[in-house]
Amino acid sequence: MIDPSISPSSLREAIDAGEVALVDCREPAEHQIAHIAGSVLIPMNTVPMQLQQIETLAEAKRVVVYCHHGMRSMSVVEWLRKQGVENCQSLSGGIDSWSLQVDPAVPRYS
Repeated sequence: MIDPSISPSSLREAIDAGEVALVDCREPAEHQIAHIAGSVLIPMNTVPMQLQQIETLAEAKRVVVYCHHGMRSMSVVEWLRKQGVENCQSLSGGIDSWSLQVDPAVPRYS
């Protein structure tokens, strides 16, 4: 089984290699402020209803879920794995760490 989390720099490499599908589990207002290009917005409270969509993504590529700081996305990954979706990871430190370590063009917010 793959590690439940992925670092921002490792995610950058995986994106560049075309190996991942990105799921933003934050709320729409947060997604409008800042997001990683190419990500699909599936707010945390809608994940159970969108399970089939996530399973389809996970059949094609590794799914990386992200939020603001990595807490919500880790909860989503733990839940997905309990549903049998093992090909998923949480972005360690969330989009905030992504902005600090990989892409400073992505706005930070509080």
